Amino acid sequence: MEKFIDKVVVITGGNSGIGYATAKEFKRQGATVFITGKRADALAKASMELGVRGILADQSDLQQIAGLVKEVEEAAEKVDVLFINAGVAFFAPIGDTSEKQFDAMTDVNFKGSFFTLQKFLPRLNDGASVIFLTSGNTALAMENSAVYSAGKSAVAHLARIAAKELARRKIRVNAVSPGPTETEMQGKFGMDEATLAGMKAHIISHVPLAKMGTPDDVAKMVVYLSDQTVSSFITGAEFFVDGGMAL
Repeated sequence: MEKFIDKVVVITGGNSGIGYATAKEFKRQGATVFITGKRADALAKASMELGVRGILADQSDLQQIAGLVKEVEEAAEKVDVLFINAGVAFFAPIGDTSEKQFDAMTDVNFKGSFFTLQKFLPRLNDGASVIFLTSGNTALAMENSAVYSAGKSAVAHLARIAAKELARRKIRVNAVSPGPTETEMQGKFGMDEATLAGMKAHIISHVPLAKMGTPDDVAKMVVYLSDQTVSSFITGAEFFVDGGMAL
């Protein structure tokens, strides 16, 4: 069912994983979709496969965010759905985390999310939907995740404040917090295959539904929160798509 005909959707970090799956679902439902990425080859490939417009942009760079907004404005003027999805992850004990690693995660995950919303505010239609991708870690105190978890928790709190500030424009703001999900990002943790497999097995042992999630699981929640016909009274909420891990 094409519920999003004549709707404009912007998805940051849309060239892989959750962003890719969400772009695919919005496109299937008739939306005009823009995705971003900071790897030109991956972005071009995803854009071609999905039949959407790709815009090269690094969410940690405010000038590139401004450039993204300008490109979207020139092509579509107003935005109906903004899915702030781009993020990076690194896991290490507090004592082993460098300033460079701290800044890399914070610049993308929190600063980038904040300023992406800020720069898009004039372009959002009244009644638009904004969704932040946070993490199931916002409800956990998992070792070796201090910077990542704190940054995602900051984004979740940002979503609640934005929901209040933007309510006068009938703009709804929510957060979606995935649990363990099979995405390309897991291959970037710097672990060998055996270590990664062991980590996955350990994580699954803490999930009541005893499995990993998929990008499609998260995409469906994002699309639901963007559909005014079913979620018009939902704002300032955080939805855990985690198989019960946060319980």
